[in-house]
Amino acid sequence: MGRSVVTTWYGTFLVEGTETVRALLAPEEIEALEERVRARRSGHLTPEEESLLRDRGNEEWTARDRRLADHGLRWDAEAPRTPAEPRESAGRGRLREAILRDADRALAASWDPSIHLQEAVRASADLERIRNLLGERLGSWVSRDVPDLDPGDHARVVAAAMDALATSHFGPVDPAVREARRKLAELYRAVESTRAELEKAVNASVPERTPNLVSLLGPELAARMLAQAGGLERLARLPASTVQVLGAEKAFFEHLRGHAPPPRHGLLFLHPSLQSAGRTERGKLARSLAGKVAIAARLDFSGAPLTPSLERSFAQRRDALRARRSNPPRQTRRGSRPPLHRASGDR
Repeated sequence: MGRSVVTTWYGTFLVEGTETVRALLAPEEIEALEERVRARRSGHLTPEEESLLRDRGNEEWTARDRRLADHGLRWDAEAPRTPAEPRESAGRGRLREAILRDADRALAASWDPSIHLQEAVRASADLERIRNLLGERLGSWVSRDVPDLDPGDHARVVAAAMDALATSHFGPVDPAVREARRKLAELYRAVESTRAELEKAVNASVPERTPNLVSLLGPELAARMLAQAGGLERLARLPASTVQVLGAEKAFFEHLRGHAPPPRHGLLFLHPSLQSAGRTERGKLARSLAGKVAIAARLDFSGAPLTPSLERSFAQRRDALRARRSNPPRQTRRGSRPPLHRASGDR
């Protein structure tokens, strides 16, 4: 029976059969245990494992831990299990504290400050929906008193509701109901004001965090892309093809079911260049812009300064497509031959 390496939180052991040939115990300090927990979780070797493997020579050892298979050991599901664990409760308490400390460190390292930006963008979108609902309700309500008022003109509708008309076109209005409608108009203005403050804060904070994205998309669209992707780090990891259809997930899944053509763009359609482009150009422009956005996100995530060449490159592509639309190539009839030009000496 060959020898096997068994590694645990409290040490690394070389086992032959049921006998422990060599034991390298881990230190009892919490900091040392935390370091070993982190090493094992990330797939690296602990100091005890490295020391034991240095003395292996040419012997063939087995292990149940797949990490060790990358370092010359043969993985074997039937290899011996963990040796007897220390029974003192203090040992388990140290392990628990080491794991919790490592978890706290990992959470702090993964924290993305742009999470507040994402929440602000989502809150702004929620308030926009609420504002539209309130405006539609007020428009329907006020039009009962003022039939000539356009219900879709929310500014005039809210102003009329704030005036709290005592009489309508058809007769008097109950004072309590009139006051309730005025309160609803106040709520509309409060929602509108809060949404404006959120947009102002987003537009002020985005350029500091993502200068390259902002140069391409503008602050508002850059913030919406970050929120849709789930943060700058995730956006930086996405390929350009995924960036292109961010925000068009429903259309994409409809395409996968065979019910719709593939989407050409998602949130990127809000970019002024795509909105002003011809229908046949939008897909090409969205593909080009998505490639630049993917590069810009990686630059911003790495902390790189503003790179103006990205915006210039996209502008050149946009201008080239516009020029092609203005001067389309001549098309000949299918199957026809181009005209023959006789030489100057021919008669």
